Amino acid sequence: MEFREDILGAPYEAAELPLRPDEEGEVSATLVRRLVPGSDRAVLYIHGYNDYWFQTHLADHYAAAGFSFYALDLRKYGRSLRPHQSPNFVRDLAAYDEELDEAVRVVRELDGHTRLLINGHSTGGLIAALWAGRRAGRGLVDALFLNSPFLSMPAAPAVRTLGAPALDALGRFAPTRVLPSALNPHYVHSLHQDHRGAWDFDLRLKPAEGVPLFAGWLAAVQRGHREVRRGLGVEVPILLMASTASISTTRWHNALHHADAILRADDIAAAGPHLGRHVTIVRIEGGMHDLVLSGEKARTQVFAELDRWLDAYFPLAVH
Repeated sequence: MEFREDILGAPYEAAELPLRPDEEGEVSATLVRRLVPGSDRAVLYIHGYNDYWFQTHLADHYAAAGFSFYALDLRKYGRSLRPHQSPNFVRDLAAYDEELDEAVRVVRELDGHTRLLINGHSTGGLIAALWAGRRAGRGLVDALFLNSPFLSMPAAPAVRTLGAPALDALGRFAPTRVLPSALNPHYVHSLHQDHRGAWDFDLRLKPAEGVPLFAGWLAAVQRGHREVRRGLGVEVPILLMASTASISTTRWHNALHHADAILRADDIAAAGPHLGRHVTIVRIEGGMHDLVLSGEKARTQVFAELDRWLDAYFPLAVH
C-alpha cells in the first residue's frame, strides 16, 4: 500500500485499497488520511450517496481535537470510480464490509491508533451502523457519529410498505434497471459556490443531477432498513444528528438552506433507538442534509454538540 498526495493536496494523502473483483471487473476503494503525530485517536469518515469526501473543514476540526483523520471513498464512488463501473452499484450493502475492514486494519495495525470513531453521513451512516452491528464484540470500533443517516426511505409508511415487495423483486431479477431518481438537483445547488451555496467541490464527483439509481442498489438499502428496524445491537456509544426540519420541493426555495432536502429528519430520529442501547439523538435547528455543510449558525451547533459528546464518551485521555 502506497500513500501519495491526494487530489485535495497536502496534508492529505491517499492510497488505493484493492478489493475482490465483481461482475464488472476490478474493484478498489480509496483511503484518504491526515495524520496527527502522537495521537492514539482516529476517525474514519464514510460519505453518502452521490458523494465523495471533500469536507476539509471537518478534518480540520477533528485534527484540532487530536484525531488523525481518515476518509473512505467507497467502491464505485468519487476517487474510486473506474470507467468500466456502474456508479454506486452494489447488490448488497455488506459488500462494503471489505473496504471498511481493510481501512480499519490500516488505521489500527499499520498506523497504530488504538481508538477509532466512525463518522458516517447519509448512506454512509447506514453502512457504518450495519457494519458495526455485524462486527460487534471484535473491538474494531469505539464509537459512531452518524450525520443524517439514511435509516428509512423518504416516503410515507404506507408507500414504503406497499412498494417494498416490488422493489425486492426488481432488485433480485433486474438489479441494473435504472429507476426514476427523486434526487433534488437543488440540493447540490444549495451547496456549491457556483450556484447558491458556499462550498467548493468537484461537480464531476458529486453531480447535481446525481448518478443512476439502480434497482439492485436501492433494494439493498431497503434490506438494510429492515435490519435497522429489527435492531442492530451496536454495542458502542452512538451520536445521531438530524435536522429539525425537512423540505420536499421540485423548485428552488430558500428553505433549502435550512432543512434536510434529501431525507425525512423526523424518520431519522425515530429510527435511532433501533441502532443500539446507547444512542444520543441531537436535532440541529436550521441543519441541511449534510449537517457539516449547513449555514454557520447550524454548523457551529453541530461541532459544539459533537465536542460535548466526544468529551463524555471519547475523551482525549482514557481515565
